[in-house]
Amino acid sequence: MAEDRSGAVDLETVRLLLDRLGVSVSDLVVNSAPRTVPTFDEYLDRIADAVSPGSRRAYASYWRRIREVWGHRRLDEPTASEIKQLAESAKRSAVVRSNSRGGRSAAEHMISALRCLYQHAVADGLLSEAANPAVRVSKPRRLASTRHALTDGQLTQVFALASTTGNDPELDTLLLRLHVETACRRGGALALRRIDLDVEQCLVRLREKGETVRWQPVSPSLMQHLLAHAEQRGAAAGTREQLLRYRNGRTITRRRYDYIWQRLGRHLSWVATQQISTHWLRHTTLTWVERNFSYAVARAFAGHTGRNDAGPTATYVRADVHEVAAAIAALTGEPHPLASAPRGASTAPHRGGLGVSPKEVS
Repeated sequence: MAEDRSGAVDLETVRLLLDRLGVSVSDLVVNSAPRTVPTFDEYLDRIADAVSPGSRRAYASYWRRIREVWGHRRLDEPTASEIKQLAESAKRSAVVRSNSRGGRSAAEHMISALRCLYQHAVADGLLSEAANPAVRVSKPRRLASTRHALTDGQLTQVFALASTTGNDPELDTLLLRLHVETACRRGGALALRRIDLDVEQCLVRLREKGETVRWQPVSPSLMQHLLAHAEQRGAAAGTREQLLRYRNGRTITRRRYDYIWQRLGRHLSWVATQQISTHWLRHTTLTWVERNFSYAVARAFAGHTGRNDAGPTATYVRADVHEVAAAIAALTGEPHPLASAPRGASTAPHRGGLGVSPKEVS
């Protein structure tokens, strides 16, 4: 009898606990039913549209490889060691280029692609956190970047050839100048629209990776060139259409950048040898800003926010748009309507801090 009473008390305690949690017995029965774990082929079809365009572009080739190897298997079948083996396979089969680093990037991206897939599976309740094998595989340690700032002489050579060769030197020169003045990434330039130009304050709205958005100061002359480009090539005012276009009005893609640097590489051996790309311009500008202004201004100029290795102090020493405007004024040698006291202006030559006059790159 004592055991019966004890059991009844336990049941009543459980009922009270469930009532407090808002959970019914039927909920427990439904949620305890096992869910069928899909195969990689099935699940990759589901998540293809659930990721951002950037992630889809970065992971597409790796997801194709996963389909080839594991397409028929369930998500809960591969082990951490098998994922490691797949990453090593991607490393060995990576395309060898002049700037290759032993396939480390391919291995890292393969693991990232699997982590993305398994994170969705955990969120969908198909697997538990503990059953996620991808988090137990370490990515290869990243090596220091080989990119660095270009010298004034190199930058002058790049602009001289871009403005005198190719099938659309006006477009190419405008593109390069946009990247030098804003230190934006390729995606930021390609996403630029006519509606993103604040003419009065000389600002352009950059939308880049991670869905970040920021207003970046540019020189008055660059703003005028962007407006003229939009008017001449069919990017109507007040629209959300892409700004940068060919003469026939067709919008440019990433392939234009490949064409520019391949062309320059045929004329300048160091461009081809070191595999110079648009991202080197970002390094060039940000290095100049950091040397002549401060780390905080360079960080704001780059659009870096959130988690970083600079410590919590970065929260309190952020630079604002007026300080970035002062940097762009010193960089280009042109006054900017938002520029605060130009602390670094005295260090910049009149023709522009990077040794390239706005007239030379327009």
